[in-house]
Amino acid sequence: MEDPFVRGIEKALGERFAYCGEDFSGYEGADERLIYVRTGGTEGIFKSLHLNGEVRLLASGQSNSLAAAMEILSFVNASGGRGKIYHGSPAAIARQLRANESASARECRWIKPIGPEVNFDGARLGVIGRPSDWLIASDVDYAKAAERLGAHLIDIDIRELVDKVKKYPCDLRSFAGSEAIYSALTEIVREHSLDGLTLRCFDLLDTLGNTGCLALARLNAEGTVAGCEGDIPTLLTMMLAKKRTGQSGFQCNLSRISGNELLFAHCTVPLTMVTSFRYATHFESGIGTAIKGEMPEGPVSIIKISPDLEHMVEIPAELVRNTAEANLCRTQVVLRVDDIDSVADYFLSASLANHHVICGPNGPAKP
Repeated sequence: MEDPFVRGIEKALGERFAYCGEDFSGYEGADERLIYVRTGGTEGIFKSLHLNGEVRLLASGQSNSLAAAMEILSFVNASGGRGKIYHGSPAAIARQLRANESASARECRWIKPIGPEVNFDGARLGVIGRPSDWLIASDVDYAKAAERLGAHLIDIDIRELVDKVKKYPCDLRSFAGSEAIYSALTEIVREHSLDGLTLRCFDLLDTLGNTGCLALARLNAEGTVAGCEGDIPTLLTMMLAKKRTGQSGFQCNLSRISGNELLFAHCTVPLTMVTSFRYATHFESGIGTAIKGEMPEGPVSIIKISPDLEHMVEIPAELVRNTAEANLCRTQVVLRVDDIDSVADYFLSASLANHHVICGPNGPAKP
């Protein structure tokens, strides 16, 4: 495989990998099995596989590789299996592979039971288009969400949104098209009396030639909690962030762990959580109107409600800088954490899924 990341690991190991191919042929017969999750969007493959024993995942720091591996890990763990993610520099991964430590079920200090204070008082939350196919570990029981968290989830056909957008007389692939998506979503919020929503946004790439990034950023800034990719646990987490801080929070992917720093990124962010922003294109597709925001430095929390609605994670951190790498989603923030060993252990062996929510300091947006 001509991949610099993999080649670097081979060099550090002093030996070459034997490649089984994307169809997993020969995988079960291998003694030391390792799955390279190269990019986001590949998670759905694992729903059709029946992998025995420990599942070892390799993740780079680019193209949402780590986030995808975290979703797969959560799926494996929830299915009764054992999983572990190998991530870091080629030299660090080579050391981990030589140590050959097996994944083991152990208590994670960051995962706590959800308490009675996490309740959304009958909030109506729209699920527009259902969750994206790659969210293989993020299913939620609607009845349990209502009973346990006071959140009423309402399915809304994405065609309702598409039909509304197409009524606007504009080039749907332009900035005006992004504004039309925002206007159509505000109509849906009003007509369905929604307090929040999550949108299966990638479907808009084909149907409208645009994305929901700008629309979601504006809705969150205006007080309607709005999440991406139809991710229901993350929508509930954003509702919790708003209840605690008055802001929906930043739904994002963990892209890299380096030293005691965590790099998170996504293509939308509430405009009231940034000190300034500019428009960019959506990372994965190169089209639409994404948000490259600059968030203020200061204390933040990384939170996530589990898909089974039984647990949540909350990790204190310090936002230390913004960055702008070309191979990641547009808004990118670097967080510094204490006790990096236990934090990394959570993300690499016990993560509740891929998306997490950052809530913390806010600033007035200046385009």
